Amino acid sequence: MLPLAPQAATATVQRPPSGALQRAFAEASREYRVPQSVLLGVSYLQSRWDAHGGAPSVTGGYGPMHLTDAAHALAEAPHHSDGREDPRGDGARPLPRADRPTALPAGEVPARLRTLERAAQASGLSREALRRDPAANVKGGAALLAAAQKRLGLPLSQDPADWYGAVAGYPGASDAATAAAFARDVFDVMRTGERRTTDSGQRVALPRSPRLAGRTDQVRRLGLSNAPEEGTECPRTVACEAIPAPYEKLSGDNYGNHDLAGRPASQKTEFIVIHDTEGSWETTIKLIKDPAYVSWNYTVRSADGHIAQHVRTKDVAWHAGNWYVNAKSVGIEHEGFLAQPDAWYTEEMYRTSARLVRHLAQQLKIPLDRRHILGHDNVPGTTPSTIKGMHTDPGPYWDWAHYFDLMGRPFQPTGGPSGGMVTILPDYEAHEPAYTGCTSPAKPCAPHGSGAVRLHTAPNERSPLVKDAGLRPDGSASTIDVNDTGARASTGQQFAVAGRKGSWTAIWYLGRQAWFRNPWSQPTAVNAFGSVVTPKEGLEEVAVYGRAYPEQEAYPAGVPVQALAPLPYKLRAGQSYVAGPRVRSEYLWAKTFDPAGHKVVKGKDAYYEIQFGHRVAFVKAEDVRVRPSNQ
Repeated sequence: MLPLAPQAATATVQRPPSGALQRAFAEASREYRVPQSVLLGVSYLQSRWDAHGGAPSVTGGYGPMHLTDAAHALAEAPHHSDGREDPRGDGARPLPRADRPTALPAGEVPARLRTLERAAQASGLSREALRRDPAANVKGGAALLAAAQKRLGLPLSQDPADWYGAVAGYPGASDAATAAAFARDVFDVMRTGERRTTDSGQRVALPRSPRLAGRTDQVRRLGLSNAPEEGTECPRTVACEAIPAPYEKLSGDNYGNHDLAGRPASQKTEFIVIHDTEGSWETTIKLIKDPAYVSWNYTVRSADGHIAQHVRTKDVAWHAGNWYVNAKSVGIEHEGFLAQPDAWYTEEMYRTSARLVRHLAQQLKIPLDRRHILGHDNVPGTTPSTIKGMHTDPGPYWDWAHYFDLMGRPFQPTGGPSGGMVTILPDYEAHEPAYTGCTSPAKPCAPHGSGAVRLHTAPNERSPLVKDAGLRPDGSASTIDVNDTGARASTGQQFAVAGRKGSWTAIWYLGRQAWFRNPWSQPTAVNAFGSVVTPKEGLEEVAVYGRAYPEQEAYPAGVPVQALAPLPYKLRAGQSYVAGPRVRSEYLWAKTFDPAGHKVVKGKDAYYEIQFGHRVAFVKAEDVRVRPSNQ
């Protein structure tokens, strides 16, 4: 696989007049005799009409019509392959590591990642124009749709309903269910209508057509078979196939690549963890089939939102780098790359993933909030020695606000100025904090929208960033590197207010006050109210943990006691942290291939999950008191 072309992320693109893109859709509609609403609907589900400055998506899609050219877009290594984090995260049974092939051979690039080539042939436009010029890109997409309509033996009709089959085939799905799901979403958007201002300042509108009904029978003309869905745990509103992760006995006592379990009877599932793959769909699927590799429950494809399930939700996948979290979570990988800010996800991927999470949350009784829906970058290290190796995906460019909007749980104020809490909520597209390290160490990343705010030691931007004693035990400063989570708070996370001064707000974070810019004219947080924890009276400080493990007396004979290793942080008197769920202490002992040898150790100790820094943490219930945030 090849890296992103450097010029795609850094080139300056002159902005055309604000109505130019709408006119481009109208002109392409007339030239290729494709209804304008069909072009607008397809484009919205691929790109939300954004051009991304000519940069490719995570699957090599360019421009508003997401014309794919894999030779310009595919990165190299899935993020579980980098050797720093043990995805199993259990010191009692570390995961043996081995090198894995990560590149996708050129001969294996599928047709769905080569649509720009076909668009060039159908339109007569150059590949460079199709990549860089939004108007040309729209014409290329229209040419593809018109060619597909003719190939299906259908007329170039002005009735959008006649284009259902061509729309279904547009993203190049290899199975009928995914093609049908994409067409259904496009026609839903056409029925409800959309309007927005794009990333290049273009005002685009798709008028609503509430009575539009597509001819769904046309999907059969594509000649696609269905992927195996038997055994999947997905909502009916997505296309989902079963690609099981192997559960196999290996050499010695080793086995892989997950643990059989009996959740929720054995343990309550508390979390859904969002990952990105740092590699292509094809490479990721190869790796999940390796019994000596690691595992996760689902993978979501970017181009068309197709979902594969690998591990049943009752079983424990090895994905989060924290065994306590693994034992109580479902992991979802998304085809994408953290450190390539313009390597964007399609709208269809966000939508299908949101439907999956909403469905799982309902089935597993998991609240839809940021205390339960975690990024991999929010999962804490288990012990001090593991903190530096914890992963940082999906990173500051994941659009948490849009994701939760799609789940029907938008972030909004839940309290007034005296509520004592804030919810981090910058305007994703307008908020562009500087980052480095996307292409090489210390090199500035291309400006890009972000859902994360940066935290300082004082209410001014010249003050140092707050330090993370776990990430940097030597006391060195935090940085603005895209993978440095030491001074960062992300959309949807809630923190107790520690002070306000002018356009700055302070929160309690990693044992100290941390300030972020929050001006009235362009706020980066909204007020909230809830419950917070603080040390019980008489305690000057409270230990903070990365896992909620039982007390020593709870372990039966034959199960080694897991040390209650506190992290190198303290919750000090006078400080408050937003309280998540109260959980009973548990440890899943799973060291044998036969699950009959597994045991869940349940202790008397209870813990509260807290939002302590960028990552969550746990404190013993006996050490803290819970109070309303406004007291």
